[in-house]
Amino acid sequence: MKGLDYTALVLTIIGAINWGLVGLFKFDLVAFLFGNLSWFSRLVYILVGLSGLYLCTFFSRLADNNA
Repeated sequence: MKGLDYTALVLTIIGAINWGLVGLFKFDLVAFLFGNLSWFSRLVYILVGLSGLYLCTFFSRLADNNA
């Protein structure tokens, strides 16, 4: 489970950096690297989104550890 946690965290950080670049400079790093909405860039966006949803479970895990 720890490997999944780290993978999700890394993907979410990549997504956050990408959104920061889009907001500050109108530069989409994922599209630049893999093509504008190519199948691979879409896969990256999907994995980042799923990782964000998965990381929402951290709230319940933190609550369980503090109880």
